[in-house]
Amino acid sequence: MKEKLYTIEVMDALKENDECPCCYLERKIEQDTISFVLGSSYMEDDIRAATDQAGFCRYHTKKMYDYGNSLGNAWILKTRMEFVRKQLSAQSKGKIAAPVSGNAPVAGIYHGKTSLFSRLKGTQGSGAKGPDQGINEKNWMKASQHTCYVCRKFEDTYGKIIRTFLHLIRTEPEFLNQLQASKGFCVPHFSDLLQACQEEFSPQEAGRVVPALYQLMEENLKRIQEDIDWFIDKFDYQNQDADWKTSKDAVPRTMQKLVGTYPADPVFKQK
Repeated sequence: MKEKLYTIEVMDALKENDECPCCYLERKIEQDTISFVLGSSYMEDDIRAATDQAGFCRYHTKKMYDYGNSLGNAWILKTRMEFVRKQLSAQSKGKIAAPVSGNAPVAGIYHGKTSLFSRLKGTQGSGAKGPDQGINEKNWMKASQHTCYVCRKFEDTYGKIIRTFLHLIRTEPEFLNQLQASKGFCVPHFSDLLQACQEEFSPQEAGRVVPALYQLMEENLKRIQEDIDWFIDKFDYQNQDADWKTSKDAVPRTMQKLVGTYPADPVFKQK
């Protein structure tokens, strides 16, 4: 089966003129997944079986609490707790706990160099341990920090999103121009896109695309630098009557550019 190309989603994200279209898509998938998990699906056995095994990281556990729907959270917590108690009981009897998720790689257990797409798919690189090998009686209790159901939903899609960027760059002559007219990417997502270009493109293609992407990032990091510099300068009494220019929201935008995410977002709540 051919992978879905997320061309519409990528183009829509680009039209938002965000500091990073990948951050925009990550937030959308995260919010859609939280809404799905805490919607009527929490009464479906197969969904709760998946969330029981994968669990949720502390970041998304807080997001789910903030979202609301106490009954939905309670059902998810009830069956997750039952699963964890069974794991603990097995460990106390000297048995190695079963893998938390058969297809979810656990961060920190891979050794050796892997490609971007094999890492996103959870497949092995040279000298790498498979995902289940690192989940044992010593670390299964912390595994949900790396197998989180919400995190995995984005990771399962992320490789296809990056492939869509490559596909559009290759097949749509104007797409690279559209990218160059955008605000670029956050540094972490740019790193992944750059690695994907170097892995998937021929030397000739990479020679055409990679310098343009570097130029895009250099220009936009310079823009952000100027905004954060002026934000600081505005606190000098000599500039108190000067215009803020585009620097009023420089702090959250600089945070996003450096590490991704949206620090200024309001709490995501059930409507």
